[in-house]
Amino acid sequence: MSGVLLWVSCGPKENTNSLVGFACRSSSGSGRTQRRLKVCSRINFGTGASAFSSVVVANPARSSEERVYEVVLKQAALVREQSRGTKIPVDLDKHIEADFTNKDLLNEAYDRCGEVCAEYAKTFYLGTQLMTQERRKAIWAIYVWCRRTDELVDGPNSPHITPTALDRWEQRLTDVFEGRPYDMYDAALSHTVSKYPVDIQPFKDMIEGMRMDLRKSRYQNFDELYLYCYYVAGTVGLMSVPVMGIAPESKATTESIYNAALALGIANQLTNILRDVGEDARRGRVYLPQDELAQAGLSDDDIFRGRVTDKWRNFMKGQIQRARMFFDEAEKGVAELNSASRWPVFASLLLYRQILDSIEANDYNNFTKRAYVGKVKKLLSLPSAYGMAHLGPKRLTKLVMR
Repeated sequence: MSGVLLWVSCGPKENTNSLVGFACRSSSGSGRTQRRLKVCSRINFGTGASAFSSVVVANPARSSEERVYEVVLKQAALVREQSRGTKIPVDLDKHIEADFTNKDLLNEAYDRCGEVCAEYAKTFYLGTQLMTQERRKAIWAIYVWCRRTDELVDGPNSPHITPTALDRWEQRLTDVFEGRPYDMYDAALSHTVSKYPVDIQPFKDMIEGMRMDLRKSRYQNFDELYLYCYYVAGTVGLMSVPVMGIAPESKATTESIYNAALALGIANQLTNILRDVGEDARRGRVYLPQDELAQAGLSDDDIFRGRVTDKWRNFMKGQIQRARMFFDEAEKGVAELNSASRWPVFASLLLYRQILDSIEANDYNNFTKRAYVGKVKKLLSLPSAYGMAHLGPKRLTKLVMR
């Protein structure tokens, strides 16, 4: 149950064949020589942005939070280098194929990404209209890549996806970062990562989350679940911060802002898990910590039976409390983003928090009742999110309480 979250929910997943039909093609041999789009200006890549080895899986003795934090530090360092005007060294021996000189074709690539975002993430798409055109297009490109990646294991072609197909997708990602896009959507992302200090590691980690979905359907403890949530959702926050930008007046550390982005991704994914317990159970999957279920006197059999008991209610209260804790942590950092980027992120935060409220309103029946936020509530949340974006949560609360 991986969920693509560009600090927002993706929405429905129907009619997605056009986005994922490429997944099973070979990217080696003759496949690697297929004609690729050349629609951007020459891209200069430094080893600092793409040669970072996976620290997330380097030392299994450490907790997942410790391992993920090393990735956070890496991303924050890249942003600081750019803000100080530090030049990342260029690998002069690396051959870059992209020649993005056709601006009309490049604009068309970004427009197609915008169309996908508008169809599947309507509220978020609306929020991106407040961003500068450059940032808006870059966020669209990242969104589309994340959605395509998610659909490899959750889309209509998922029964045919193998670890080998994901290996090919990861090689294709490397090509995109090195300026060799395969199609229009790739071209938009390739251009985006050439303009912003976006590291390849969170993208690779998201693919690792898809691999995890292929081989794993139980999580023994929250440490394991945390790592999964980072892979499939926390990574998106790390991808997005360099594009959304940090407010010039912010006095917060770069690491703290990245931690907030990570926390929002974790919170959103935990909310997805709690909302979809029944749906996942019908697929034979349980994304709840096994040790915590046992401590509550529950087991997988209780979930498969789908009965709401006092034990289940008490268990769910603790799970919801933890998700809200991550939302609280995220809120601190959203206010430090560039002012034009805050609204869609605050909207995502408010809407996902309300899903937790809906689970409670359903008497914790997430077996047969799907918690959701109705259209009216969504619309009412947008002005609140706008106020939080421009006044900050604390000032907005003081005004409302007067």
